[in-house]
Amino acid sequence: MIRKLGNKLGLAWWAKIESENPLSTYWYGPFLTKRSLKANLVNFIDDLADEGSINIKHNIVRCKKEEPLTIY
Repeated sequence: MIRKLGNKLGLAWWAKIESENPLSTYWYGPFLTKRSLKANLVNFIDDLADEGSINIKHNIVRCKKEEPLTIY
């Protein structure tokens, strides 16, 4: 509930993750703190790599984000 409110107010932390093969953009979040996002981001990126994604890049941003969270 607090994360939803933080996201609605544009205070949530998100990672925008882009990959090639598949050419995709993923939004990972919301998180209340940048620290908690960073702590969890490694596992998400590892999962993408295990699924075959290559050239994975990410940016951490503080924003309001809604659907869609994955864009192909």
